[in-house]
Amino acid sequence: MSKGLLCITIVGASVSSASAEPTATKVEAPAPGTVSKTEGLEAWQRVYEVASHPRCANCHVGPSERPMWSGPSYGETRPHGMNVYAGESRIGAEYLLCSTCHVTSNGERGNPIPHAAPRVAGAWRLAPKEADWFGKSSPAICQQLRDPARNGNRTYQQLAQHLDHDVILHWAWNPGGGREPAPHSLTAHIKDILTWGAAGMPCPDDKTAKADPTP
Repeated sequence: MSKGLLCITIVGASVSSASAEPTATKVEAPAPGTVSKTEGLEAWQRVYEVASHPRCANCHVGPSERPMWSGPSYGETRPHGMNVYAGESRIGAEYLLCSTCHVTSNGERGNPIPHAAPRVAGAWRLAPKEADWFGKSSPAICQQLRDPARNGNRTYQQLAQHLDHDVILHWAWNPGGGREPAPHSLTAHIKDILTWGAAGMPCPDDKTAKADPTP
């Protein structure tokens, strides 16, 4: 199986402050067409487990402009408290900046106060409107992520590389405050995206996805 190395710069996955140095991680990327549809669907299932997890999905709310509170620590799924709206800006500029509470310095990385507002060394914000998938099914999110019109016009390699620079995305695996982290790991998530892409980005509702033989 022919593979290449995709260099990913991991920033903030386990940093303690805004001044922490990034670390480079080389992720082995399968060559396109060298992964079976079955393997691609298995990788997609793990990608979906991350994308649909509260640490990721709560801010992927599309045009509603309201982040969500969900997951075991919240008891019930509901919109973010305090009548928070992120507005068209996605950072709260029209109402109250997300950074008012979600400060852009980690300080004490352990977040010793349970459920203190999450903080990262970057501007806290909602995901772009086109990345609207809170509460959506695995097939729906899969179709969305492989559609250039709805994924920021990215290839699957660019989707993987997108994860290398956004410390909010990295926060999902180290959220502090007693929060449940996203499953798997950042590196594993990147590998799964690359595996899924090399298989042709199959989705669970594709009629031929499971029938195609291994290349």
